[in-house]
Amino acid sequence: MSKRPLILITNDDGITSAGICALAEAVADLGEVHVVAPDSPQSGMGHAVTIGEILRIKPAYFPIKGISAHSTSGTPVDCVKLAIYKILNRKPDLLLSGINHGSNSSINVIYSGTMSAAVEGAVENIPAIGFSLLDHAADADFTAAKKIARQMAKEVLKRGLPSGTCLNVNIPKLPLKDLKGIKVCRQAAGFWKDAFEERTAPNHETYYWLTGEFTNPDLGEDTDEWALSNGYASVVPTQFDLTAHHAISELNSWGLK
Repeated sequence: MSKRPLILITNDDGITSAGICALAEAVADLGEVHVVAPDSPQSGMGHAVTIGEILRIKPAYFPIKGISAHSTSGTPVDCVKLAIYKILNRKPDLLLSGINHGSNSSINVIYSGTMSAAVEGAVENIPAIGFSLLDHAADADFTAAKKIARQMAKEVLKRGLPSGTCLNVNIPKLPLKDLKGIKVCRQAAGFWKDAFEERTAPNHETYYWLTGEFTNPDLGEDTDEWALSNGYASVVPTQFDLTAHHAISELNSWGLK
């Protein structure tokens, strides 16, 4: 008799977040589920790993029966590495990250701890999916996101993913009845117009607070931003190979020696 699929779940909002509970609940019956997540929020950490500082692992309470959980003092990528090499007794069959509070579409993918955990799965040749819901509210409704997460998890367990690839799944803030479906997309060419608010602390020291505005000049109807704005969940195949293949021929024309 074959073993049940081993499913690793992590996130960047921390082990006590509503999103990770929703994700675990959505897939609890699809395999042997283990949660390994940061002990505090790690949003915006990208693919950071902890070097030069100690890492701690602790068993953690998790509110869903039958699911074991550990918290770590590290980043989302640390969680994946620790889970594979120190906590689990075999490599997971599937890695799920999220469900993140807020969008990880377009350029946000490169800053995202949620998606970096999924990318680390791809680096380890583990089929991986990152999920994000476009709702920052503490009482966000995860009903539609849970349905999408379950559907995507079942498909990837059944079919696998191309080597070096993970999936970036974003779900719009909509009631389940209003969700139109799922669109496989490319990443929109949006970007952040960064700004810093200058403030003064009570001790009169100056400090800065990052703000900014997301701008999307990409009007293509095949992008994640278009799908989300039009009532669809977006699925973007994402890879860790950052080579700009289209620029190789131009650089070769420089005659470098």
